Amino acid sequence: MLLFKELMWFFKQEKKSYGTGIFVLVGVALINLFPPYAVRVIVDGASQGNLNQEDLIKWSLLLLGVGLLAYGLRYIWRLLIFGAASRLGRLLRKQLFDHFTRLSPQFYQKHRTGDLMAHATNDVQAIEMTAGMGVLTFVDSLTTGSLVVFSMAFFISWKLTLITLLPMPFMAWATSAYGTMLHKRFHKAQAAFSDLNNKVLENISGVRVVKAFGREETEKEAFRTLSADVAEKNIAVAKVDALFDPTIQLIIGISFFLAIAFGAKDVVDGRLSFGQLTQFTIYLGQFIWPMLAFGWLFNILERGRASYDRVSALLKVEQEIREQERAIDRVLSGHVAYKKASFVYPGTQTPVLKKIDVEIAQGQTLGIVGKTGSGKTTFFRLLLREFDLSEGDIMIDGISIYHLKLGALRKAMGYVPQDHFLFSTTIAENIAFGKPEATLEEIQGVAEIAAIHEDILQFPHNYGTLVGDRGVTLSGGQKQRISIARALLLQPEILILDDSLSAVDAKTEKAILQALKEKRAQKTTLISSHRLSAIEHADLIIVFKDGQITERGSHAELMASEGWYAATYRSQQLESLIEGGGA
Repeated sequence: MLLFKELMWFFKQEKKSYGTGIFVLVGVALINLFPPYAVRVIVDGASQGNLNQEDLIKWSLLLLGVGLLAYGLRYIWRLLIFGAASRLGRLLRKQLFDHFTRLSPQFYQKHRTGDLMAHATNDVQAIEMTAGMGVLTFVDSLTTGSLVVFSMAFFISWKLTLITLLPMPFMAWATSAYGTMLHKRFHKAQAAFSDLNNKVLENISGVRVVKAFGREETEKEAFRTLSADVAEKNIAVAKVDALFDPTIQLIIGISFFLAIAFGAKDVVDGRLSFGQLTQFTIYLGQFIWPMLAFGWLFNILERGRASYDRVSALLKVEQEIREQERAIDRVLSGHVAYKKASFVYPGTQTPVLKKIDVEIAQGQTLGIVGKTGSGKTTFFRLLLREFDLSEGDIMIDGISIYHLKLGALRKAMGYVPQDHFLFSTTIAENIAFGKPEATLEEIQGVAEIAAIHEDILQFPHNYGTLVGDRGVTLSGGQKQRISIARALLLQPEILILDDSLSAVDAKTEKAILQALKEKRAQKTTLISSHRLSAIEHADLIIVFKDGQITERGSHAELMASEGWYAATYRSQQLESLIEGGGA
């Protein structure tokens, strides 16, 4: 019953639906007391020989009317209670989705996508079941059971009622014990389903890698193992679940035996009439549902409680990246400055960036190079506030990014990450993701800058071509250029290209960079690349090594310094000449 208390915030929110629904449900329980009484009158009239046709028709019509009324009222309470439960499911899914969008990358490094999907589907469904069927079984078992027992005791025989209820304490003990077992097993079953869900998601997303390495059979076997584990844990749940109904039916059967045995003796002794015994047994039959509902209630509540614990734990995860109370909301330009910026990833000891000092004026282009793992991507992610600095500050237009509203900060940015993500929709909708109202002319304009327009025209439906899950139908270079076009459509003051030209050839790279230089003359651009030809035009180039800036200057200045940049540039140029000659 603790879960009902935890859901009280929603019951208060939907008090009109639940209040009216419960009122109607109680009304149905009261109406259901009439048919057994009508049967008693008919049976006593027939046994005593004073039942006429007129009375039989009257009581039959009353029974028909009561049945129709109960039918209508049942429709109403189902609509109200189950409708409210559906709204709870919608609300919880929205809360989860909104919460997921606010959480930082740290959260997604700790939680698997399959787990999060399971929380938003299976767990929410179990909670929704509690708010619907759980409320029904609780109210109905309580009201119908109480009314039936009261009618049996007050209108027929309290002694016979007491005798038939003797087995009931055992049922209460059994259902409580089953509920505890069910809670533990259902929690394990949901966790196993999360593992399976995650495995399926990984294999669908990484199907190319699986096939490239010939791991199909291995992955199939891993899936079979996880699937068998899910089945085993759900069978364990089903074994406990299966105990509820037989236990209750057994107890009700014993109650029926006691009712007939002792009731028949009362009829013979003249303490009860045939009609009263018939009415009593019908009431006892009506008592079966409240008892079944009572047992089922424990089942539903334990499933719901296990799921609610999981969902609540997720919703309680605090947002790591927060706005200050008096954060500024303003339009930004592109003057960026890092002031002794240092950063250590949570849970680690080694600094990824150490005392970074660099300033980029509005309209300038910054090039960032360095070996893999030197801190280039982290440099960008800190500017986007995906993480917060451990020490130092980052400023835009002289204002700390920690004094800015997140919306204002990110509105000024256009980000093209290393791992390009495309949605399972058309090319046009992918490009217009950040600006859905964009016209086709605007979309085509940025596609031309990103050197993808001609490729798109070769597709079956041009800009209306579906790209498939995660852009699986496109090459790496095409996905990169569509991602660049998507960022350019926003016309950001600060454009970040995180190694975003690695999959395009040198000729296409040169065309894109030239177009960017022309179209973004007054806007700031930050580019990281392993291919130094992509940043040689930059106003300022910095070289990262182990999270520190080891070289800085223009292309000409760095070439003259004869450091790592100069050696790497000459090596790459030589490789290009050799490849060109070989071609």
